[in-house]
Amino acid sequence: MYFIGIDISKFKHDCAIIDELCDTVMPSWSFSNDREGFSHFKALLDSLEGEKKIGLESTGHYGQNLKLFLESNGFTFMEFNPLLVSRFVRSKSLRNTKTDSIDALSIAQYVMTVEYKPYPSSFYHLDKLKSLTRFRNSLVRQRSRQLVELTNVLDKLFPEFKTFFKDKFSVTALYILAHYQTPERIANMNARSYEALRKLSRGRFTLSNFTQLKALAKNTVGTQSDYLLDQMNILLELYSQLDSKVDELDAQIKECVRGIDPPCLSIPGVGELSAAVILSEFGDFSKFQTPSKMLAFAGLEPGYFQSGQSEYTGHMVKHGSSRLRYALMNCCLPLISSEPVFAAYYTKKRSEGKPHRVALTHVAKKLLRVIYTLQTKNIRYDPTMIH
Repeated sequence: MYFIGIDISKFKHDCAIIDELCDTVMPSWSFSNDREGFSHFKALLDSLEGEKKIGLESTGHYGQNLKLFLESNGFTFMEFNPLLVSRFVRSKSLRNTKTDSIDALSIAQYVMTVEYKPYPSSFYHLDKLKSLTRFRNSLVRQRSRQLVELTNVLDKLFPEFKTFFKDKFSVTALYILAHYQTPERIANMNARSYEALRKLSRGRFTLSNFTQLKALAKNTVGTQSDYLLDQMNILLELYSQLDSKVDELDAQIKECVRGIDPPCLSIPGVGELSAAVILSEFGDFSKFQTPSKMLAFAGLEPGYFQSGQSEYTGHMVKHGSSRLRYALMNCCLPLISSEPVFAAYYTKKRSEGKPHRVALTHVAKKLLRVIYTLQTKNIRYDPTMIH
């Protein structure tokens, strides 16, 4: 049996091979991140007679092509959290020496110490979801940044505007900025303008609101400058483009999730976008032996400290995926609104003196345990199964 550790980097990968006696079969060597390098690596693997267990760290997109290459050629592999490998290395030596070749050997040694659970052969579909959801998150952040910049411009041009809309850029507020732009034009809006705004807001933008906004625009202390208007128009255009692309990604993600049709999607309150993040960030659910390991992966597990007579739990570790925690927490509000079992659990935690946010965290943990059961047993949600 051979244990193969691969240290992933952008332009090359380092490989080390040891046997079941922890003897070095081949010293660490590098192969390039291209077809020629992959071919040399495959030839090496083919020359080894016996079972091969391959391990590599999770390094984002840098290892994507290598993983696809291994899968297409019939090799299995296991991926590790870099934090776990780092702790394993520190436990073996006090020396602070780090090189790619040492890392490759350490990964090979780490493979020996854990139960070998190869990545699922269908990982490509989950990786597609991960790429789409993370790219969407990036665009959403960029879109939010445009609104921050727009706020800065409005502070000079029309400082009363955003305060009037309670510090939010609603669809109505963005429409007014895009179509009327200057305080002077906003102050001169007529009855036809009001009717358009009323329809757009579905009646929430009242005649009283319309009159107040016009009065604010007429008496604004803002500075009327062409360069500020140019900046505002550019920011509104960028926001509109990003918003459109986010909608396109949403459609792709939802289509992909519907194609997979995961059991967790049957839970009330878990939408397609949230399910996409949960599926892609966790990956293969079978690699988690218990729900508590999933809690740790998501960073929802509290810290535990014990020394002598002292013993207590601390705050959430938060070593896991922040996207995963956000998706789980984002499901909680609709969940406690539409599912009596979770609503009762939330109420119970509140009655115990837990603040709202802490109670929601407990709901997220319960939700994660339910998701684990559904995904690992491939069953649909049934509220009677929860206790």
